[in-house]
Amino acid sequence: MPSALDTNMRFKFSIVALLLEVIIIVLFGIFVEYDNSDASQTSYPLFQDVHVMIFVGFGFLMTFLKKYGFSSVGINMLIAAFGLQWGTLMQGFWHMKEGKIRVDIKSMINADFSTATALISFGAVLGKTSPVQMLILTVLEITIFACNEHLVTEILQATDVGASMTIHAFGAYFGLAVTLVLYRPGLKNKHENEESTYHSDMFAMIGTLFLWLFWPSFNSAIASDTIHQMKAIINTYYSLAACAVVTFALSSLVDQRGKFSMVLIQNATLAGGVAVGTCADLSIHPFAAMCIGIIAGIISVLGFHFLTPLLASKLHIQDTCGVHNLHGLPGILGGIAGIIVTAIKEEARQSVRFTPGKQAAALGSTIGIALVGGALTGGILKLPFFGQASDQNCFDDSVYWEVPEEEKLHEIHSNNHDEHSRFEATM
Repeated sequence: MPSALDTNMRFKFSIVALLLEVIIIVLFGIFVEYDNSDASQTSYPLFQDVHVMIFVGFGFLMTFLKKYGFSSVGINMLIAAFGLQWGTLMQGFWHMKEGKIRVDIKSMINADFSTATALISFGAVLGKTSPVQMLILTVLEITIFACNEHLVTEILQATDVGASMTIHAFGAYFGLAVTLVLYRPGLKNKHENEESTYHSDMFAMIGTLFLWLFWPSFNSAIASDTIHQMKAIINTYYSLAACAVVTFALSSLVDQRGKFSMVLIQNATLAGGVAVGTCADLSIHPFAAMCIGIIAGIISVLGFHFLTPLLASKLHIQDTCGVHNLHGLPGILGGIAGIIVTAIKEEARQSVRFTPGKQAAALGSTIGIALVGGALTGGILKLPFFGQASDQNCFDDSVYWEVPEEEKLHEIHSNNHDEHSRFEATM
Protein backbone atom coordinates (compact mmCIF):
# COMPACT_ATOMS: atom_id res chain seq x y z
CA MET A 1 0.00 0.00 0.00
CA PRO A 2 1.16 3.61 -0.56
CA SER A 3 2.96 5.23 2.32
CA ALA A 4 1.63 8.36 4.02
CA LEU A 5 4.53 10.32 2.59
CA ASP A 6 3.47 9.49 -0.98
CA THR A 7 -0.16 10.50 -0.50
CA ASN A 8 0.35 13.61 1.61
CA MET A 9 -0.78 16.11 -1.06
CA ARG A 10 -3.53 17.72 1.02
CA PHE A 11 -1.86 21.06 1.66
CA LYS A 12 1.04 20.95 -0.77
CA PHE A 13 -1.02 20.43 -3.93
CA SER A 14 -3.94 22.61 -2.82
CA ILE A 15 -1.73 25.59 -2.00
CA VAL A 16 0.26 25.34 -5.24
CA ALA A 17 -2.85 24.90 -7.42
CA LEU A 18 -4.81 27.72 -5.77
CA LEU A 19 -1.82 30.07 -5.78
CA LEU A 20 -1.22 29.50 -9.51
CA GLU A 21 -4.92 30.00 -10.29
CA VAL A 22 -5.02 33.27 -8.32
CA ILE A 23 -1.95 34.52 -10.22
CA ILE A 24 -3.63 33.66 -13.54
CA ILE A 25 -6.89 35.41 -12.57
CA VAL A 26 -4.98 38.56 -11.56
CA LEU A 27 -3.07 38.55 -14.85
CA PHE A 28 -6.31 38.02 -16.78
CA GLY A 29 -7.84 40.96 -14.95
CA ILE A 30 -4.92 43.19 -15.92
CA PHE A 31 -4.21 42.09 -19.49
CA VAL A 32 -7.05 40.10 -21.11
CA GLU A 33 -9.92 41.58 -23.12
CA TYR A 34 -12.37 40.39 -25.76
CA ASP A 35 -11.29 40.76 -29.36
CA ASN A 36 -14.28 42.47 -30.95
CA SER A 37 -12.60 43.01 -34.33
CA ASP A 38 -13.91 39.69 -35.67
CA ALA A 39 -17.22 38.41 -34.36
CA SER A 40 -17.25 35.45 -36.79
CA GLN A 41 -18.06 32.07 -35.25
CA THR A 42 -16.97 30.00 -38.26
CA SER A 43 -13.95 28.65 -36.33
CA TYR A 44 -16.01 27.39 -33.38
CA PRO A 45 -16.67 23.88 -34.82
CA LEU A 46 -12.92 23.45 -35.34
CA PHE A 47 -12.31 24.64 -31.78
CA GLN A 48 -14.80 22.06 -30.50
CA ASP A 49 -12.96 19.29 -32.37
CA VAL A 50 -9.58 20.35 -30.98
CA HIS A 51 -11.09 20.67 -27.48
CA VAL A 52 -12.40 17.09 -27.67
CA MET A 53 -8.96 15.87 -28.78
CA ILE A 54 -7.26 17.56 -25.83
CA PHE A 55 -9.63 16.41 -23.10
CA VAL A 56 -11.01 13.11 -24.41
CA GLY A 57 -8.48 11.96 -27.01
CA PHE A 58 -5.28 12.52 -25.06
CA GLY A 59 -6.93 11.57 -21.77
CA PHE A 60 -8.24 8.18 -22.81
CA LEU A 61 -5.21 7.35 -24.98
CA MET A 62 -3.19 7.10 -21.76
CA THR A 63 -5.61 4.82 -19.88
CA PHE A 64 -3.87 1.63 -21.04
CA LEU A 65 -2.13 1.09 -17.68
CA LYS A 66 -4.21 -1.31 -15.62
CA LYS A 67 -4.12 0.69 -12.35
CA TYR A 68 -3.60 4.24 -13.63
CA GLY A 69 -6.83 5.13 -15.44
CA PHE A 70 -8.01 7.75 -12.92
CA SER A 71 -4.69 9.58 -13.17
CA SER A 72 -4.50 9.32 -16.96
CA VAL A 73 -7.88 10.97 -17.52
CA GLY A 74 -7.97 13.09 -14.36
CA ILE A 75 -4.48 14.60 -14.39
CA ASN A 76 -4.87 15.09 -18.15
CA MET A 77 -7.94 17.23 -17.38
CA LEU A 78 -6.04 19.16 -14.69
CA ILE A 79 -3.10 19.88 -17.01
CA ALA A 80 -5.39 20.92 -19.87
CA ALA A 81 -7.67 23.14 -17.78
CA PHE A 82 -4.72 24.90 -16.15
CA GLY A 83 -2.59 24.92 -19.30
CA LEU A 84 -5.14 26.58 -21.58
CA GLN A 85 -5.32 29.53 -19.18
CA TRP A 86 -1.55 29.81 -18.86
CA GLY A 87 -1.15 29.30 -22.62
CA THR A 88 -3.55 32.19 -23.33
CA LEU A 89 -1.24 34.46 -21.34
CA MET A 90 2.11 33.16 -22.56
CA GLN A 91 1.12 33.27 -26.24
CA GLY A 92 -0.84 36.48 -25.78
CA PHE A 93 2.14 38.39 -24.38
CA TRP A 94 3.83 38.02 -27.79
CA HIS A 95 0.83 39.54 -29.61
CA MET A 96 -0.39 42.33 -27.33
CA LYS A 97 -2.27 45.31 -28.78
CA GLU A 98 -2.26 48.53 -26.80
CA GLY A 99 -1.02 46.62 -23.78
CA LYS A 100 -3.86 44.09 -23.89
CA ILE A 101 -4.20 40.42 -24.86
CA ARG A 102 -7.19 40.08 -27.21
CA VAL A 103 -8.97 36.72 -26.94
CA ASP A 104 -11.22 35.12 -29.56
CA ILE A 105 -11.91 31.66 -30.95
CA LYS A 106 -8.50 31.47 -32.66
CA SER A 107 -6.67 32.36 -29.44
CA MET A 108 -8.68 29.64 -27.67
CA ILE A 109 -7.57 27.12 -30.31
CA ASN A 110 -3.95 28.21 -29.87
CA ALA A 111 -4.30 27.95 -26.08
CA ASP A 112 -5.50 24.36 -26.50
CA PHE A 113 -2.53 23.73 -28.79
CA SER A 114 -0.15 24.94 -26.08
CA THR A 115 -1.60 22.43 -23.61
CA ALA A 116 -0.99 19.61 -26.10
CA THR A 117 2.77 19.98 -25.59
CA ALA A 118 2.43 19.40 -21.84
CA LEU A 119 0.07 16.46 -22.40
CA ILE A 120 2.54 14.82 -24.79
CA SER A 121 5.31 15.23 -22.19
CA PHE A 122 2.93 13.83 -19.55
CA GLY A 123 2.85 10.63 -21.60
CA ALA A 124 6.62 10.25 -21.29
CA VAL A 125 6.56 10.48 -17.48
CA LEU A 126 3.15 8.83 -16.98
CA GLY A 127 2.89 6.99 -13.67
CA LYS A 128 6.14 8.37 -12.23
CA THR A 129 5.31 11.95 -11.21
CA SER A 130 3.12 13.70 -8.65
CA PRO A 131 0.28 16.14 -9.45
CA VAL A 132 2.38 19.01 -8.08
CA GLN A 133 5.24 18.09 -10.41
CA MET A 134 2.85 18.06 -13.37
CA LEU A 135 1.53 21.55 -12.56
CA ILE A 136 5.09 22.91 -12.40
CA LEU A 137 6.00 21.09 -15.64
CA THR A 138 2.95 22.65 -17.33
CA VAL A 139 3.94 26.17 -16.23
CA LEU A 140 7.53 25.79 -17.43
CA GLU A 141 6.86 23.88 -20.63
CA ILE A 142 4.11 26.15 -21.95
CA THR A 143 6.27 29.18 -21.20
CA ILE A 144 9.19 27.73 -23.17
CA PHE A 145 6.82 26.47 -25.90
CA ALA A 146 5.38 29.97 -26.43
CA CYS A 147 8.90 31.38 -26.83
CA ASN A 148 9.88 28.68 -29.32
CA GLU A 149 6.63 29.09 -31.27
CA HIS A 150 7.28 32.82 -31.56
CA LEU A 151 10.80 32.09 -32.78
CA VAL A 152 9.58 29.60 -35.42
CA THR A 153 6.57 31.50 -36.77
CA GLU A 154 7.52 35.17 -36.34
CA ILE A 155 11.32 35.34 -36.45
CA LEU A 156 12.28 32.37 -38.64
CA GLN A 157 8.95 32.68 -40.52
CA ALA A 158 8.64 28.95 -41.11
CA THR A 159 5.38 27.17 -41.87
CA ASP A 160 4.02 24.58 -39.43
CA VAL A 161 0.22 24.75 -39.68
CA GLY A 162 -0.36 21.36 -38.03
CA ALA A 163 2.53 21.90 -35.58
CA SER A 164 4.51 18.73 -36.37
CA MET A 165 7.57 20.55 -35.08
CA THR A 166 6.34 23.14 -32.57
CA ILE A 167 3.90 20.86 -30.71
CA HIS A 168 4.63 17.20 -31.43
CA ALA A 169 8.42 17.12 -31.74
CA PHE A 170 8.76 19.78 -29.04
CA GLY A 171 6.46 18.00 -26.57
CA ALA A 172 8.08 14.62 -27.19
CA TYR A 173 11.71 15.68 -26.79
CA PHE A 174 10.88 17.96 -23.85
CA GLY A 175 9.24 14.97 -22.13
CA LEU A 176 12.11 12.62 -23.00
CA ALA A 177 14.62 15.07 -21.50
CA VAL A 178 12.50 15.32 -18.34
CA THR A 179 12.22 11.55 -17.94
CA LEU A 180 15.97 11.19 -18.54
CA VAL A 181 16.74 13.58 -15.66
CA LEU A 182 14.11 11.88 -13.48
CA TYR A 183 15.50 8.42 -14.31
CA ARG A 184 14.60 5.74 -11.76
CA PRO A 185 17.07 2.82 -11.59
CA GLY A 186 14.48 0.88 -9.59
CA LEU A 187 12.21 0.77 -12.64
CA LYS A 188 14.87 -0.66 -14.94
CA ASN A 189 13.12 -4.01 -14.78
CA LYS A 190 9.49 -3.59 -15.81
CA HIS A 191 7.17 -2.65 -12.93
CA GLU A 192 4.33 -5.08 -12.22
CA ASN A 193 1.76 -2.30 -12.78
CA GLU A 194 3.32 -1.11 -16.03
CA GLU A 195 1.08 -3.28 -18.16
CA SER A 196 -2.43 -3.27 -19.56
CA THR A 197 -5.56 -5.37 -19.29
CA TYR A 198 -8.18 -6.18 -21.90
CA HIS A 199 -10.48 -3.43 -20.64
CA SER A 200 -7.80 -0.77 -20.10
CA ASP A 201 -6.67 -1.24 -23.70
CA MET A 202 -10.26 -0.84 -24.86
CA PHE A 203 -10.51 2.48 -23.01
CA ALA A 204 -7.23 3.61 -24.59
CA MET A 205 -8.62 2.75 -28.02
CA ILE A 206 -11.45 5.22 -27.38
CA GLY A 207 -8.81 7.95 -27.13
CA THR A 208 -7.19 6.76 -30.36
CA LEU A 209 -10.48 6.89 -32.27
CA PHE A 210 -11.32 10.40 -31.07
CA LEU A 211 -7.85 11.64 -32.03
CA TRP A 212 -7.94 9.85 -35.39
CA LEU A 213 -11.37 11.25 -36.30
CA PHE A 214 -10.66 14.85 -35.33
CA TRP A 215 -7.04 15.17 -36.47
CA PRO A 216 -8.01 16.91 -39.77
CA SER A 217 -9.49 19.71 -37.63
CA PHE A 218 -6.30 19.92 -35.55
CA ASN A 219 -4.12 20.34 -38.64
CA SER A 220 -6.42 22.85 -40.35
CA ALA A 221 -7.72 24.94 -37.44
CA ILE A 222 -5.28 27.85 -37.85
CA ALA A 223 -4.83 27.72 -41.64
CA SER A 224 -4.77 31.21 -43.14
CA ASP A 225 -7.87 30.93 -45.36
CA THR A 226 -10.56 28.55 -46.58
CA ILE A 227 -8.60 27.12 -49.54
CA HIS A 228 -5.57 26.22 -47.44
CA GLN A 229 -7.83 24.92 -44.69
CA MET A 230 -9.48 22.57 -47.17
CA LYS A 231 -6.06 21.30 -48.35
CA ALA A 232 -5.01 20.64 -44.75
CA ILE A 233 -8.19 18.67 -44.07
CA ILE A 234 -7.88 16.56 -47.24
CA ASN A 235 -4.16 15.86 -46.83
CA THR A 236 -4.57 14.84 -43.18
CA TYR A 237 -7.59 12.68 -44.00
CA TYR A 238 -5.69 10.59 -46.54
CA SER A 239 -2.41 10.54 -44.60
CA LEU A 240 -4.18 9.06 -41.58
CA ALA A 241 -5.98 6.45 -43.70
CA ALA A 242 -2.80 5.25 -45.40
CA CYS A 243 -0.93 5.24 -42.08
CA ALA A 244 -3.62 3.11 -40.41
CA VAL A 245 -3.54 0.41 -43.11
CA VAL A 246 0.27 0.22 -43.05
CA THR A 247 0.28 0.08 -39.25
CA PHE A 248 -2.03 -2.94 -39.25
CA ALA A 249 0.12 -4.64 -41.89
CA LEU A 250 3.39 -4.04 -40.04
CA SER A 251 1.87 -4.91 -36.67
CA SER A 252 1.13 -8.38 -37.99
CA LEU A 253 4.49 -8.59 -39.77
CA VAL A 254 6.71 -7.82 -36.77
CA ASP A 255 4.89 -10.31 -34.54
CA GLN A 256 6.25 -13.86 -34.79
CA ARG A 257 2.72 -15.28 -34.68
CA GLY A 258 1.34 -12.68 -37.09
CA LYS A 259 -0.98 -11.12 -34.50
CA PHE A 260 -1.95 -7.48 -34.14
CA SER A 261 -0.51 -5.47 -31.24
CA MET A 262 -2.95 -3.13 -29.47
CA VAL A 263 -0.06 -0.84 -28.48
CA LEU A 264 0.77 -0.26 -32.14
CA ILE A 265 -2.84 0.16 -33.22
CA GLN A 266 -3.49 2.67 -30.43
CA ASN A 267 -0.49 4.81 -31.31
CA ALA A 268 1.14 4.25 -34.69
CA THR A 269 -2.17 4.67 -36.55
CA LEU A 270 -2.05 8.35 -35.50
CA ALA A 271 1.50 9.01 -36.72
CA GLY A 272 0.26 10.05 -40.17
CA GLY A 273 -1.62 12.98 -38.65
CA VAL A 274 1.51 14.13 -36.83
CA ALA A 275 3.86 13.79 -39.80
CA VAL A 276 1.72 15.57 -42.40
CA GLY A 277 1.08 18.53 -40.10
CA THR A 278 3.91 20.85 -41.18
CA CYS A 279 3.01 20.78 -44.88
CA ALA A 280 -0.69 19.93 -44.55
CA ASP A 281 -1.90 23.22 -46.08
CA LEU A 282 0.68 23.23 -48.89
CA SER A 283 0.01 22.00 -52.44
CA ILE A 284 1.54 18.56 -51.97
CA HIS A 285 -1.25 16.51 -53.65
CA PRO A 286 -3.12 13.77 -51.74
CA PHE A 287 -0.80 10.99 -52.97
CA ALA A 288 2.18 12.75 -51.35
CA ALA A 289 0.22 13.07 -48.11
CA MET A 290 -0.46 9.32 -48.27
CA CYS A 291 3.24 8.63 -48.79
CA ILE A 292 4.04 10.74 -45.72
CA GLY A 293 1.44 8.75 -43.76
CA ILE A 294 2.93 5.44 -44.89
CA ILE A 295 6.46 6.45 -43.87
CA ALA A 296 5.15 7.75 -40.53
CA GLY A 297 3.43 4.43 -39.84
CA ILE A 298 6.58 2.51 -40.66
CA ILE A 299 8.92 4.54 -38.44
CA SER A 300 6.38 4.56 -35.60
CA VAL A 301 5.92 0.78 -35.62
CA LEU A 302 9.67 0.14 -35.87
CA GLY A 303 10.26 2.70 -33.12
CA PHE A 304 7.92 0.90 -30.72
CA HIS A 305 9.31 -2.50 -31.63
CA PHE A 306 13.05 -1.77 -31.63
CA LEU A 307 13.89 1.74 -30.41
CA THR A 308 11.89 2.06 -27.16
CA PRO A 309 13.61 -0.92 -25.46
CA LEU A 310 16.97 0.43 -26.64
CA LEU A 311 16.33 3.91 -25.22
CA ALA A 312 15.33 2.40 -21.87
CA SER A 313 18.28 0.02 -21.57
CA LYS A 314 21.09 2.10 -23.10
CA LEU A 315 20.13 5.75 -22.58
CA HIS A 316 18.04 5.43 -19.39
CA ILE A 317 15.01 7.06 -21.08
CA GLN A 318 11.89 5.43 -19.60
CA ASP A 319 9.20 6.55 -22.07
CA THR A 320 5.97 5.15 -20.58
CA CYS A 321 3.62 5.92 -23.50
CA GLY A 322 6.18 5.77 -26.30
CA VAL A 323 5.73 9.45 -27.19
CA HIS A 324 9.00 9.31 -29.10
CA ASN A 325 7.40 6.97 -31.62
CA LEU A 326 4.04 8.74 -31.94
CA HIS A 327 5.12 12.38 -31.64
CA GLY A 328 8.92 12.63 -31.74
CA LEU A 329 9.95 10.66 -34.83
CA PRO A 330 6.84 11.57 -36.89
CA GLY A 331 7.33 15.19 -35.81
CA ILE A 332 10.86 15.13 -37.20
CA LEU A 333 9.52 13.46 -40.36
CA GLY A 334 7.00 16.31 -40.66
CA GLY A 335 9.81 18.85 -40.34
CA ILE A 336 11.84 17.07 -43.02
CA ALA A 337 8.76 16.88 -45.28
CA GLY A 338 8.39 20.64 -44.89
CA ILE A 339 12.02 21.14 -45.95
CA ILE A 340 11.56 18.94 -49.03
CA VAL A 341 8.22 20.44 -50.10
CA THR A 342 9.45 24.05 -49.84
CA ALA A 343 12.58 23.10 -51.80
CA ILE A 344 10.55 21.54 -54.64
CA LYS A 345 7.82 24.16 -54.92
CA GLU A 346 7.80 27.79 -53.84
CA GLU A 347 4.99 28.57 -51.38
CA ALA A 348 4.06 31.80 -49.62
CA ARG A 349 1.51 33.00 -47.09
CA GLN A 350 0.67 36.69 -46.57
CA SER A 351 3.76 37.79 -48.54
CA VAL A 352 6.05 35.50 -46.51
CA ARG A 353 7.96 33.05 -48.72
CA PHE A 354 8.84 29.70 -47.19
CA THR A 355 12.31 28.30 -47.82
CA PRO A 356 14.09 25.04 -46.93
CA GLY A 357 16.56 26.99 -44.82
CA LYS A 358 13.81 28.49 -42.66
CA GLN A 359 12.20 25.08 -42.22
CA ALA A 360 15.48 23.41 -41.26
CA ALA A 361 16.28 26.18 -38.77
CA ALA A 362 12.82 25.80 -37.24
CA LEU A 363 13.21 22.04 -36.83
CA GLY A 364 16.71 22.28 -35.34
CA SER A 365 15.88 25.09 -32.93
CA THR A 366 12.69 23.36 -31.78
CA ILE A 367 14.44 20.10 -30.88
CA GLY A 368 17.36 21.92 -29.26
CA ILE A 369 15.15 24.19 -27.13
CA ALA A 370 12.94 21.22 -26.16
CA LEU A 371 15.89 19.14 -24.97
CA VAL A 372 17.51 21.96 -23.00
CA GLY A 373 14.20 23.15 -21.57
CA GLY A 374 13.18 19.60 -20.64
CA ALA A 375 16.49 18.92 -18.91
CA LEU A 376 16.23 22.13 -16.87
CA THR A 377 12.61 21.36 -16.00
CA GLY A 378 13.54 17.83 -14.94
CA GLY A 379 16.19 19.26 -12.64
CA ILE A 380 13.62 21.55 -11.00
CA LEU A 381 11.10 18.70 -10.63
CA LYS A 382 13.71 16.63 -8.73
CA LEU A 383 13.53 19.10 -5.82
CA PRO A 384 12.20 17.16 -2.79
CA PHE A 385 9.42 19.69 -2.12
CA PHE A 386 7.42 18.63 -5.17
CA GLY A 387 7.31 15.00 -4.05
CA GLN A 388 6.76 11.87 -6.09
CA ALA A 389 5.69 8.29 -5.53
CA SER A 390 8.27 5.70 -4.53
CA ASP A 391 9.34 3.17 -7.16
CA GLN A 392 7.12 0.57 -5.53
CA ASN A 393 4.01 2.78 -5.85
CA CYS A 394 4.50 4.00 -9.43
CA PHE A 395 1.70 3.43 -11.95
CA ASP A 396 -0.86 3.15 -9.13
CA ASP A 397 -3.91 5.41 -8.80
CA SER A 398 -4.33 4.72 -5.09
CA VAL A 399 -1.28 6.88 -4.33
CA TYR A 400 -3.15 10.08 -5.19
CA TRP A 401 -6.79 9.00 -5.66
CA GLU A 402 -9.60 7.47 -3.66
CA VAL A 403 -10.28 4.21 -5.50
CA PRO A 404 -13.41 2.02 -5.22
CA GLU A 405 -13.38 -0.39 -2.29
CA GLU A 406 -13.60 -3.48 -4.51
CA GLU A 407 -10.37 -2.43 -6.24
CA LYS A 408 -8.61 -2.20 -2.87
CA LEU A 409 -9.91 -5.64 -1.87
CA HIS A 410 -8.82 -7.05 -5.22
CA GLU A 411 -5.34 -5.56 -4.74
CA ILE A 412 -5.03 -7.02 -1.23
CA HIS A 413 -6.21 -10.42 -2.50
CA SER A 414 -3.67 -10.30 -5.35
CA ASN A 415 -0.85 -9.38 -2.97
CA ASN A 416 -1.81 -12.19 -0.58
CA HIS A 417 -1.95 -14.64 -3.47
CA ASP A 418 1.50 -13.54 -4.67
CA GLU A 419 2.95 -13.92 -1.17
CA HIS A 420 1.34 -17.37 -0.81
CA SER A 421 2.79 -18.43 -4.17
CA ARG A 422 6.27 -17.21 -3.18
CA PHE A 423 5.95 -19.06 0.17
CA GLU A 424 5.01 -22.31 -1.61
CA ALA A 425 7.91 -21.87 -4.00
CA THR A 426 10.38 -21.74 -1.12
CA MET A 427 9.08 -24.92 0.48
